[in-house]
Amino acid sequence: MTAFSDADIQRLLGLGQLQILPFTEAQLTPNGYDLAIAEIQVPAKGLRVTEGTATVPPGTRFLVSTRERVELGETLVGELWLRTTWARRGVLASFGKVDAGFRGTLTLAAFNASHEPLGVPIGETFAQVVFTPLASPASRTYGERSGNYLNQQGIVVK
Repeated sequence: MTAFSDADIQRLLGLGQLQILPFTEAQLTPNGYDLAIAEIQVPAKGLRVTEGTATVPPGTRFLVSTRERVELGETLVGELWLRTTWARRGVLASFGKVDAGFRGTLTLAAFNASHEPLGVPIGETFAQVVFTPLASPASRTYGERSGNYLNQQGIVVK
C-alpha cells in the first residue's frame, strides 16, 4: 500500500483532486490529516453536543461528526484510523474507507470501553485520514454507486 505524504497531500489540494474544508495546517501529519470533532451523539442517553465537552458513560457507544468536509477525486481513497490518544483512553472504533468520489463530513462510531466516564471535547482531533491512490480511476465513483452519505453534514445514521 502506498500512502501519500504531507507534501503529496498539499499537492493534491492544490490540484483540486482533494478538498479538506476547513483545512488547518497544524492538523496535517507526515502521512495524513487529523480530523476534528464537530458534533457528538450518545444515542443511549439521547445526548447531542455541539459545544463544550460531551461525557460518554463507560460501556457506551457514541457517534462523532467531523468538522472537516472532505472531497475525494476518482483516483483517491481515504483510510480512517482512530488517533492513539483515544485508544489510550479506552476508546474502541472500527472505521471503513472513504470511497473515491465521496464528499461531505464523516460520521464515525466508537465505544467507550473504559470503566470511567469519557470526556470528549468538541474541536479535539479524533481520527486520522490517510490517503492512498487507486491503481486506476474508479469506473463509477461513490456518488454513482450507492451515494447513501454523499454530501452529508453532521451525524447521519441510516
